[in-house]
Amino acid sequence: MLGIALLLSLPVLVVVGFVFVPAGDVWRHLADTVLPDYVTNSLLLMLGVAGGTLVGGVGTAWLVSMCRFPGRGLFEWALLLPMAMPAYIIAYTYTGMLDYAGPLQTTLRDLTGWGYGDYWFPEIRSLPGAAVMLSLVLYPYVYLLSRAAFLSQSLCVLDVSRTLGNGPWRTFFAVALPLARPAIVAGLSLALMETLADYGTVQYFGVSTFTTGIFRTWFGLGNAAAAAQLSALLLGFVFALILLERWSRRDARYHHTSQRESSIRRLSLTGWRAALAFGFCLLPLLFGFLLPATQLGWWSLTVARTSFDAAFLTLALNSLALAAGAALVALLLALVLGYGRRLSPSRRVGAAVRIAGMGYAVPGTVIAVGVLIPFAWIDNSVDTWMRASFGLSTGLLLSGTLVALVFAYLVRFLAVSLQTVESGLGKIRPSMDEAGRSMGLSPGQVLRRIHVPMLRGSLLTALLLVFVDVLKELPATLILRPFNFNTLAVRAYELAADERLADSGPAALSIVAAGLLPVILLSRSITRSRHVQSA
Repeated sequence: MLGIALLLSLPVLVVVGFVFVPAGDVWRHLADTVLPDYVTNSLLLMLGVAGGTLVGGVGTAWLVSMCRFPGRGLFEWALLLPMAMPAYIIAYTYTGMLDYAGPLQTTLRDLTGWGYGDYWFPEIRSLPGAAVMLSLVLYPYVYLLSRAAFLSQSLCVLDVSRTLGNGPWRTFFAVALPLARPAIVAGLSLALMETLADYGTVQYFGVSTFTTGIFRTWFGLGNAAAAAQLSALLLGFVFALILLERWSRRDARYHHTSQRESSIRRLSLTGWRAALAFGFCLLPLLFGFLLPATQLGWWSLTVARTSFDAAFLTLALNSLALAAGAALVALLLALVLGYGRRLSPSRRVGAAVRIAGMGYAVPGTVIAVGVLIPFAWIDNSVDTWMRASFGLSTGLLLSGTLVALVFAYLVRFLAVSLQTVESGLGKIRPSMDEAGRSMGLSPGQVLRRIHVPMLRGSLLTALLLVFVDVLKELPATLILRPFNFNTLAVRAYELAADERLADSGPAALSIVAAGLLPVILLSRSITRSRHVQSA
């Protein structure tokens, strides 16, 4: 297990190690010219996304958890749908709708007779535009954890607040919100990590951030050391977010002293209050999923005759095979690590499992750089030795192959599978293991005959979540994919970069459709996890 953990931590260790490698004039040039922009834009983008996700996520979570109004049952699960919409895809979609040649501005000019320069219209391709796009698809992280926190709060605490004369909104700000703070900060940290990891949106909008800078330094300047040092700086931002999330919790502990948390009474909203709550919940769903999904569907219909051909089928098969293979390997590794920790719950094993699962907090761009550098060194070393010894060239054995790409996916998404598997294992009583061992079964046989059948639902969920994450991943795929190997995500990116937005519709819509099932399953599992009684 320790060996697996060290192997999976190799990309991060390589990136951190390159901090001490001199990058020469390139790093000084970056520091004097573009590095301040990378830092400033990244911080401003995080600030904008933090505001958007907090307002959208916490507000909607409180309304659907604690209030009763028309449409609440639908919003409960539908507010998670934007999670199926990758940020770079929603960016392409809104650009097509809001650009000068888009339907909105074209209709405006037709109705008014205005021409170019006669009116002001917000620029979608900007830093505020990128913040809005990311907020629309990342607020579900805050909504998800906030809602779970609100549903788990003790009813007696809320009742005490009401008996002291506090109204529902005063109770929300003075009691419910502080109690839910750890969950809210955790959701916000996840959203901000995804913001730092984003490449497709900021690159398409022309916003200079760390991820775009890493690409330019690697491919434009050809300097691996400088690209790795930029990656290390970005990694520092990510770890700062992790420390901030842990610091926000500190020693705070909240314990229920009542058994009444299963009988939460929702506040009934009527009239304009119900309409306001309905509109507030509808806005993020409308702009985060319904409008862009409709636009993608329309584009797909307009280009269906020319786009759904043999080339598109090849793209789909490449994407599905790659995602399925990576998800299966991640599941097997998660089973090994999770079950190993169950058999030997020592500090060393626990630390190894935590190390193996830390890749989810690392942006795909950083992981790609950390994978490519050591793999390229191994390839060059083997090729040099084979040439000197046998006069043969081995070429690329690791870098530039699917091996490197799948390894990067494992580093990035193993934590998703591992958390799901460990959660499932935690629900199996230790007495089941003891019963199996008393019947003469080895640990491997106990896992195969007892645990795996009982974990069927958790294993399927873990497989599905990693599958969709791999399907949506863009920066790592762009850097590490083999020559002449494309996926749906890469093809959608390439077509959008060429301003062929309608042609990118089928590939983008396929990715969104694949992401819907796990989102719906996730919402249903949360709803079933707690019985809530309306009153």
